[in-house]
Amino acid sequence: MSNIGFIGFGLIGGSIARILKIKEPDCIITAYSRSAQPLLEAKKDGNIDIICTSIDSSFNCCDYIFLCTPVQYSSDYLEKLKPVINESCIITDVGSVKEYIHKTVTQLDLEKNFIGGHPMAGSEKTGYSNSSPYLLENAFYAITPTAKTTDEQLKKYVDLVSKLGAIPVVVDYKQHDYSVAGISHLPHIIAGSLVNLIKDSDNSDSLMKRLAAGGFKDITRIASSSPEMWEQICMTNSSAIASLLNDYILSLTNIKRNLENHNANYIFNLFEKSSEYRNSFDDNSYGLDKAVYRVNCDIIDTEGSIAKLANLLADNHISMKNISIVNNREFEHGTLRIEFYDLIASNKAKTMLNENGYTVHEN
Repeated sequence: MSNIGFIGFGLIGGSIARILKIKEPDCIITAYSRSAQPLLEAKKDGNIDIICTSIDSSFNCCDYIFLCTPVQYSSDYLEKLKPVINESCIITDVGSVKEYIHKTVTQLDLEKNFIGGHPMAGSEKTGYSNSSPYLLENAFYAITPTAKTTDEQLKKYVDLVSKLGAIPVVVDYKQHDYSVAGISHLPHIIAGSLVNLIKDSDNSDSLMKRLAAGGFKDITRIASSSPEMWEQICMTNSSAIASLLNDYILSLTNIKRNLENHNANYIFNLFEKSSEYRNSFDDNSYGLDKAVYRVNCDIIDTEGSIAKLANLLADNHISMKNISIVNNREFEHGTLRIEFYDLIASNKAKTMLNENGYTVHEN
């Protein structure tokens, strides 16, 4: 029987606790949070067994302790946990930046008891009340061991992450921070700066804002993210972001110079190269050889059309894993993106939908 501890209990912590209680109902969950309300709510839901009002010996029996607090508080909590944990306990975190906490762990001589973690999942909503046992399902979960993490500890932690329904990815913490700076942190900065540029450049009638359509909204959607969270991320991963931002500025400067010189060949090559690389992304995979079985299906925007399609698949014993509406103009008509659990179900669905007059786009 596992004993799992939580320091902080919001969206991520609550979601992890929920799925743990489903997968292992007998596990003991001990939790501390500065706010008592989510703990009381979770205790009522049956997702917490022991509520703590401080970091004390209640955590001594824990096999794992999830540190689910803002990064700037991690040092204080690690210092408080050090004297109370048992020798085999593994402390882990859920932060999107790893170098900061790894340095603290090294300074506190806790490398034998720490493995970094970054569940790459979330929601625009926060707090335990918005947590879900399915939040981490099929999401990448970066795992960053220390220099003193044993093979046995790492294997057990990878197994735990897999139990949560996530996809474990073991990576060096510095490489992790540089990678997420490129694919997440820098794009958020670019999206925010682009939105502010349009805001400052628009006329008194807000013509740009009124004309903004799919393309602009797609590439700036992430500009709506939490300012507090992104201030913290940028401040704790500033070195990696600044390095990539410098490369990006040099790239933009080069583009600007070639535009001013009317170098059509350069501009053509810019879009050709980016198009080839973007098209190399496998839309049928979550990455790292994790296959996704998906079809895109045109659908007329009429009352009950989605329900009719879902009932058709259900009547033919085809289970859907996920369904969503395509939010871009890649397809002329309204389009549903439907995911299935395996290739057999995907192929059966394609045949069934085609036979019933639906237009199915191959992925």
